[in-house]
Amino acid sequence: MRKVLAAMAVFAVGCGGGADQTPADTAPAVTAQPAAEAPMAGNGTVHEVEMELTADGQYVYEPASLTIKVGDTVRWLNVSGFPHNVAFYADQIPEGAETFLTAVYAADAGKIGPMSGRLMVQAGDVYEITFVGAPTGSYGYFCTPHEALGMKATLTVE
Repeated sequence: MRKVLAAMAVFAVGCGGGADQTPADTAPAVTAQPAAEAPMAGNGTVHEVEMELTADGQYVYEPASLTIKVGDTVRWLNVSGFPHNVAFYADQIPEGAETFLTAVYAADAGKIGPMSGRLMVQAGDVYEITFVGAPTGSYGYFCTPHEALGMKATLTVE
């Protein structure tokens, strides 16, 4: 019984509650720096996507659907209910996007998978990807810890 309770406690801590998290003004930023094959410098627009646990208990990316242009940057902001990350589905990205995303995540020492960024554990943590040279099309992505709870989204690059 103790092992079950201990496992439940670890799971509860890992999923976070969102209510008693670190204030955003004290949390460090986390930014993905892509490798040379996918340069960070873009002249496009910066779009923000919040990662949060809503008041009704839903884990979400807000907005859940976003359309950007090649060269734009997406800034994912860790708001509540963490840890969160940004991971792309290998079978829900355009042709050629795996090479692009592999280059982006190559410089992320904390990544937890081939197309899966590090876990952000504090309010205010930021993860950015600049889509310079990215293939156009639809990119399905998810939060690794909360995928089973429905934390999924779609990014369209035009």
